[in-house]
Amino acid sequence: MPKMRKFLLACLSGLLLSLIFPKFDIEILAWVSLVPLLFAIKGENPLTSLYLGFAAGLVSFLGILYWVIVAINTYGGIHLILSGLILLLLVVYLSLYVAVFAFLLNYIRQRVQWDMLVVAPFLWVSLEYVRSFFLTGFPWATLGYSQYLNLPLIQVADITGVYGISFLILLVNSAVYDFISSIGHRERTPVREGVIVLTILSVVFAYGIVKLRKVETISSSQRKTTIGLAQGNIDQGIKWDPAYQEKTLQIYQDLSFTLAREQPSLIIWPETATPFFFQSEEKYRPPMLEIPEKTGAYLLFGSLSYEWSRGNVKYYNSAYLISPRREVIGRYDKIHLVPFGEYVPLSELLFFLGSLSATGNLSPGKTVQNLRFPPGDFGVLICFEIIFPNLCRKFVKRGATFLVTITNDAWFGRTSAPHQHLSMATFRAIENRVCIARAANTGISAFIDAKGEILKKSHLFVEEALVGQVSPKIEETFYTRYGDIFALITSAVALIFVLLAYLKRVLIFL
Repeated sequence: MPKMRKFLLACLSGLLLSLIFPKFDIEILAWVSLVPLLFAIKGENPLTSLYLGFAAGLVSFLGILYWVIVAINTYGGIHLILSGLILLLLVVYLSLYVAVFAFLLNYIRQRVQWDMLVVAPFLWVSLEYVRSFFLTGFPWATLGYSQYLNLPLIQVADITGVYGISFLILLVNSAVYDFISSIGHRERTPVREGVIVLTILSVVFAYGIVKLRKVETISSSQRKTTIGLAQGNIDQGIKWDPAYQEKTLQIYQDLSFTLAREQPSLIIWPETATPFFFQSEEKYRPPMLEIPEKTGAYLLFGSLSYEWSRGNVKYYNSAYLISPRREVIGRYDKIHLVPFGEYVPLSELLFFLGSLSATGNLSPGKTVQNLRFPPGDFGVLICFEIIFPNLCRKFVKRGATFLVTITNDAWFGRTSAPHQHLSMATFRAIENRVCIARAANTGISAFIDAKGEILKKSHLFVEEALVGQVSPKIEETFYTRYGDIFALITSAVALIFVLLAYLKRVLIFL
């Protein structure tokens, strides 16, 4: 096959991968999205495979993450050229994972002669897992998230996490590749492989159907907690302007009183809903304390906070909980901060880049702690903390009966990012069998049940008051108890594959 055709096939895989996530949501393409890349690297040496994999990754992540340039240029005030370079740097980094996948796949198969079906799923999942924590981690657009609307399929995430769905997708892609490759070669017809894949998919779907019924049955018999979400739709351009502080507070106050008509137990405002430091604000703190008193509901809201330490001040992205008795009864400080959004990595070298935070570099919180009110403990995830499965499960493991995520997706504008962000939250609900309430400044605010189904959601860039109900935790899942053991096992197997291929090369050389 000509080199240019192989390059175009790799780019086709990248295009298909970008179409399987929101807003496009053509999730069915995920099951064949990597087939063109597998054909592109067929028969190539590992180094050429590396380049082709990189091309596929570059096209896919540019299509998925184009909104980064909107966030840092339009709302962060960073020059367009520099914003483009930051986007390119991120995309190049993420593309390396696809490149390494293609490299190792051919490296192993050319030395050990194993089927694609055996090698590819383990390699892909192991690299996705590494991406979730390496260099603080960025598990955005993990392949399994593309199936968030396919409820029967994704219920197995309460065992495997999202990585199990990625594994299945690679399994099917490999089977399709083997089938097409066998056309015209009777002796190579992959009947056995096809039967194995169909059997695994059937078992997963059967498990999903059973779990959906079980969760629905348990949930319907539980006592539910009514929650109100206040979506203020505060423009990012004026959010931190002191002239708009009173107007901002008035908007959230009015939304809270609107929600109070439904008698919620908890009212939630988004991340950094208060454009001031609540802990020391003399003018606006008293009227804020009056809101839970007048509504009769506990109030959770996001606010920047600070602490003095050895003569230096540290700033945090925090969530406060106020009781109807006007008492601050809990605070959570965001643990996993957004690089360049809330702090600048390697700030001594990248001193010329500013943080998008109103206060510059923020400090990470130190402890995973739930907030407590009468219906039960709940965990708070701030902004993109919700995309980290292991962090979320820690809140549930420590007793959270449901999860809350507060965010300010105004940074993303009307791009696909708010939709992508929401889609990933559905897996946290399934993995831990908990409901999730999501409050966003400009949207998308939503309620997600323990099946991972989005029950209610708001519109983008609309001031809105949303009321819904959450059930307490259904059960302690395998995932909550043991975490990413599936990803760890697949990573160990992938490492064994690489070592065996390397040892065989050494033996041949000797």
